[in-house]
Amino acid sequence: MNLNLREKVIIVTGGAKGIGEAIARTLAVEEAIPVIIGRSAADNQAVIEKIEALGGLAYGIEAELTDPAECEKAIRLTAERFGRIDGLVNNAGVNDGVGLEKGSYEAFMASLHKNVVHYYLLAQHALPYLIKTKGPIVNISSKVAETGQGNTSAYAASNGARNALTREWAVELLKYGIRVNAVIVAESWTPLYEKWIQTLPNPEETLNEINSRIPLGNRMTTTDEIAHTVVFLLSNKSSHTTGQLIHVDGGYVHLDRSVSSLQ
Repeated sequence: MNLNLREKVIIVTGGAKGIGEAIARTLAVEEAIPVIIGRSAADNQAVIEKIEALGGLAYGIEAELTDPAECEKAIRLTAERFGRIDGLVNNAGVNDGVGLEKGSYEAFMASLHKNVVHYYLLAQHALPYLIKTKGPIVNISSKVAETGQGNTSAYAASNGARNALTREWAVELLKYGIRVNAVIVAESWTPLYEKWIQTLPNPEETLNEINSRIPLGNRMTTTDEIAHTVVFLLSNKSSHTTGQLIHVDGGYVHLDRSVSSLQ
């Protein structure tokens, strides 16, 4: 399907790894120009080279998004380079395990900056450009906001905020024709997920148990499957979709997980 994204300039935060990389690659396949924003210039460049090897275009900006000034810089440099912004994907973040019983004010606030404050700042700084192009916003969020997980209060709070901001921005930006949606991720195999599971006492056994609880196919959602939905939401093929929290999770959140035993 031609999603009419040719030469559209789309910002993708955390676009050098995992879900963000898959989004950047998928955008490039659709002939858009992903602007990869991440803290490592080397990681950004590695993805750019992969995309260029496939005949696509991409651009990288090194920025530490926990720093508000760096958020402003990332948008400014994008606008200076291209003169326009056609869409924003807020994706960067990490499930950092800041819980209630053993957490602290300092760790909680730091986690909010890692996971939700930059969503707000990037959208705010990009807004004048998005108004001109009616460019959509897609926020990547997590099932943790709905299901809980335990020992990750700050990440849960951040994702609850991501979901709420999606609905709030969809309302506020109606007058500009800007659509705002969220893609909710449950279990997806990424470098961060692999790193986390290797810290557990029985990683292989735990992984098998997690897979068994995912109703559709007893497997994790691939990063490409998430990316395909994100890119569709960035396109005019989803022109009447806004304010939605779309779960790309194999039924993990909304289906009774006991049905997986029926397959």
